[in-house]
Amino acid sequence: MNRICLDLAEFTDKASLDSRISEIISEGGECEVTIKNISDSPDWAKLSADRLRESSHIRTETELSIDTMKRSDFWYDLPEELIAQTPAEPRNSSRLLCVDRKSGELSHDRFYNLCSKLKKGDLLVMNDSRVLPARLYGEKEGTGSFIEFLLLEQKGDKVWEILVRPGKKAKPGTRFSFGNGRLKAEILETVEGGNRIARFECEGNFFTALEDVGQMPLPPYITEKLADNERYQTVYSNELGSAAAPTAGLHFTKEMLDELHQKGINTAFVTLHVGLGTFRPVKEDDVKVHKMHSEHYHLPAETARLINRTKAEGGRVIAVGTTSCRTLESVASFNGGEIKEAEGYTDIFIYPGYEFKVLDGLITNFHLPESTLIMLVSAFMGYDNTMNAYRTAVKEKYRFFSFGDAMCIL
Repeated sequence: MNRICLDLAEFTDKASLDSRISEIISEGGECEVTIKNISDSPDWAKLSADRLRESSHIRTETELSIDTMKRSDFWYDLPEELIAQTPAEPRNSSRLLCVDRKSGELSHDRFYNLCSKLKKGDLLVMNDSRVLPARLYGEKEGTGSFIEFLLLEQKGDKVWEILVRPGKKAKPGTRFSFGNGRLKAEILETVEGGNRIARFECEGNFFTALEDVGQMPLPPYITEKLADNERYQTVYSNELGSAAAPTAGLHFTKEMLDELHQKGINTAFVTLHVGLGTFRPVKEDDVKVHKMHSEHYHLPAETARLINRTKAEGGRVIAVGTTSCRTLESVASFNGGEIKEAEGYTDIFIYPGYEFKVLDGLITNFHLPESTLIMLVSAFMGYDNTMNAYRTAVKEKYRFFSFGDAMCIL
């Protein structure tokens, strides 16, 4: 195989770079091209380099330096019509892009055929967190003016940190009513960043009242109303506490879980309560400067036992979703590579250059351009493999984001 190094820093104009790329493509035959200095290159150079990645006889390897890696390296063009507004029906009818982690080879399937991609002795690790109906629409007591609450984090018994809109109406001491008085709240204080601390009042159990009057906090890119709140929950959700669904798990049906077990494919659960920060964009161009939101996790003793047994017996540990991945890698990172029962908070940020300690495979949805999640996927299966998979998914009109299609990376 012919091996070529293409240093983008050597080209000062588009014409000369395009000419060199055309020469490489026209040579024919199997070729491996190492692309250097892409992070510091202008946009025209990055677009020109994409021609190499789109050539079937050329394998590219982009050298990403941790010191120069930029947010813009993880951009891809996504037509708005590919953002899924409603979940697939049935759940497991969504499309599945299968990716060979090492070679980058792609194949197309449906999620209901996932079992055929797995082997006896494999272990799927799933996040069993359940989404809170954390969005509340109500009125200010005394005036009846509109108010919107979004619950972020529980601070005590019926005491929560919240986002409020419009904020000017939510001064300390102000009271609000939701669901014709089924749930009431008083603002206690304003905290850093403009969030509020509120104490709620209700008859009976708070979470029962919340289920009665709350709505699902769908991501901002979903504009259609959800007909059934359970479609934004996984079928195995159990531990209430997330502000967003662990969406890779939305594709599983109870029948699929039974099929997995019948074929000797095991399942285990972790809990990571997804925070609203999962939608927070990376604003800094220097990836390393970005600060991750902190989220609460729990890895039970039984899950640790199953992971360690799977590894010992030569099976593969496959995370269902980036939240499961972050939980496993956090526990291993905090314990010198060891997996054991653990609970705490993590703000782990995984991007290219990270060395995985647990994962052998990943099932995940398609993520936003320049997001921390596409960076995590790039760290797991390589930058070029990731960007090529995303370009192919766009070309083949896969559905993207929370209610979209899935990838299986093995």
